[in-house]
Amino acid sequence: MSVLFFKRFLQRPFQVASIIPSSKALVERVASKMDFSQPRVIAEYGPGEGVHSREIARRMSPDSQLLLFELDRAFARDLERQFAGDRRVHVIHGDAASLPYELKRRGIACCDYILSGIPFSILKVDKKRALLRKTHDALAPGGSFVIYQVTNELKQHATLFEHGESEYFLQNIPPMFIIVFHKAPLNDREYRTKRRRSVAVCEDRSA
Repeated sequence: MSVLFFKRFLQRPFQVASIIPSSKALVERVASKMDFSQPRVIAEYGPGEGVHSREIARRMSPDSQLLLFELDRAFARDLERQFAGDRRVHVIHGDAASLPYELKRRGIACCDYILSGIPFSILKVDKKRALLRKTHDALAPGGSFVIYQVTNELKQHATLFEHGESEYFLQNIPPMFIIVFHKAPLNDREYRTKRRRSVAVCEDRSA
């Protein structure tokens, strides 16, 4: 555990949520929920000191992009230092709710994966559902929202997603639920309709 992480936990325990970063085992298990066999656009909410971010960047292809949304200024500065030489990684010092704006600003249509370690359980219901809506809308058809949390309560709110699957992962302090919510892919009829109307849509990259 870094000194920075411990200091930020003491100063903002509810925002940081855990006294120690994710274990190596948890980081590897979370990364295994994503397919890195082709270029991807990935966003991460609340990367903190970047243990998951580093693993994702290590696995990503040269043409992939990783957007890191970090509300804590000290963490954001540290992430900028860590990834200063990696043009694939963009550090955004701001709220995860700004994802649609940041995608549009960068000319990115959508994300293949969105990862989150922020404590959804402490968010008010309206803010929680609003962020879930933005997350769902920002994903490509067939994309996935991957979260790791100490509780599994988010499943009752994530009704926009086609389905979700979860596991209780014990090799971390504290143990975590890893939940993957899947956005429905476009069927052939929907895809043809959108193409005829010349609507800019994200490609279905679930294959």
